[in-house]
Amino acid sequence: MPVTLDDKLVVAISSRALFNLEEENLLFEAGDPDAYMRLQLERLDVPAAPGIAYSLVRKLLRFNDDGQQRVEVVILSRNDPASGMRIFNSGAAAELRIQRGVFTQGRSPFRYLTPLNADLFLSANADDVREALTAGFAAAHVNVEAALASQLHPDEVRIAFDGDAVLFSDEAERIFQSQGLEAFQAHEADKAAVPLAAGPLAPFLLALHRLQRASATGMRIRTALVTARGAPAHRRAIQTLMSWNIRVDEAMFLAGLDKGGFLREFEPDFFFDDQMGHVASAARHVPAGHVASGVSNEALQRIAAPAPRD
Repeated sequence: MPVTLDDKLVVAISSRALFNLEEENLLFEAGDPDAYMRLQLERLDVPAAPGIAYSLVRKLLRFNDDGQQRVEVVILSRNDPASGMRIFNSGAAAELRIQRGVFTQGRSPFRYLTPLNADLFLSANADDVREALTAGFAAAHVNVEAALASQLHPDEVRIAFDGDAVLFSDEAERIFQSQGLEAFQAHEADKAAVPLAAGPLAPFLLALHRLQRASATGMRIRTALVTARGAPAHRRAIQTLMSWNIRVDEAMFLAGLDKGGFLREFEPDFFFDDQMGHVASAARHVPAGHVASGVSNEALQRIAAPAPRD
């Protein structure tokens, strides 16, 4: 029978999201890819240190411990194929069962998400993440300066999600930004029984729940919704999850409070948010990534766009 990734949770990840390659990356960013490749080859047998998403990947792969291949992790990298050898060697040294990789030597690799049928793409390259999100894939730009995950929960994958523009569409966020908090709360109270449309990370959350139901390894998944919503706007978020037949283990309706301290206590292996300020706050305590989705990021892109020439 042909080899297929059907019925598996597929995580595509860049080498810098999985391993700490920031020293080597300085050469690449300086415009000297040849020096970068030489350094990688010199360190071919020196395992790279864990990166920001390492804990998440390691724990997800443990769902295969009973011999049933439920999770597939694929390296999807702008590295050249020769440098890719070090990535595979580092994975082998860490006993991560990763056998597939795509190395594009500086070109954007996101187009390979389609044949992989990836459930999640994690990358340290913001442009690649934006292209993946535009193409309809769950994706996040990993903050490579974030704290590493806690080691206190070896048998539990902990993942925290923001709500609007991450698990849910940005419908409500658009009301908030255009009309203010009072209009937002009134809109959400009025629409409490009407489920929100799915956001870019909703398919990944659904895939996690399928994985948990199928597993017989003793590994567990614990999820949390960590949102700036507060009462009465909390009801629509809960009703939406119920309509998807999904229950998160924890829900934090913070009504604008800073998320960082709450995430420090939850100790996730990864946190996803669409707003850079929340990602920066979280990154002081936990692994975090930016989901460049929704109206907040449209505004950022307009600000960042170069002014037209006269």
